[in-house]
Amino acid sequence: MTVASNVKQTLASLKGIESQLSAFALHSMEEEAQKAFHEAMVLVGEIKNDIQLRVYQLEREEKQ
Repeated sequence: MTVASNVKQTLASLKGIESQLSAFALHSMEEEAQKAFHEAMVLVGEIKNDIQLRVYQLEREEKQ
């Protein structure tokens, strides 16, 4: 498995985590818990975006 494949797999996992955190934030009864889940979702989203950029870089490098 290539590095790009491993990073893509990690990206897919992060997307799932982001989705779960969003669902937890929406369905939580406590405002503090909603806020915590939302903040975690935003942080994971930022990490996901960074990983996506890395995937693009790796794909370009592998084509060369």
